[in-house]
Amino acid sequence: MEIVKIVILSLSGALLLFVGSTRLINPIKNYLKNSGIKLNKDVDLLNEVRGVSALMLCGGVITILGIVIPEITTASFIVATLIYIGFAIGRIISINVDGKPNKQIVQGLVFELVLGSANIYCLLTIML
Repeated sequence: MEIVKIVILSLSGALLLFVGSTRLINPIKNYLKNSGIKLNKDVDLLNEVRGVSALMLCGGVITILGIVIPEITTASFIVATLIYIGFAIGRIISINVDGKPNKQIVQGLVFELVLGSANIYCLLTIML
């Protein structure tokens, strides 16, 4: 596998693993520290947050596995693309409907667009 693809899968997977695991372990502290969002101890809200966090964590595992298992490399790029572009689309819709969020969330959107686009690029190079 080309070094560029390895780097993109590594960065994409590591970020998903890190964010997914930290939000799963302690969502209240993590959201406040990294997004400036204060979560209340609402059982239903925390359940939803942990559910999305576990999805991110699992996506990170699949993305990282694509580096060492060539048979799932394409699937890894697809998973990473869907997660990053999916979050970016959701944030863009929210900006248009709800207004501009804080600086930390806008920075997250930029990272999602960059990593999502990088994964799309790699996916296209595999398929073409």
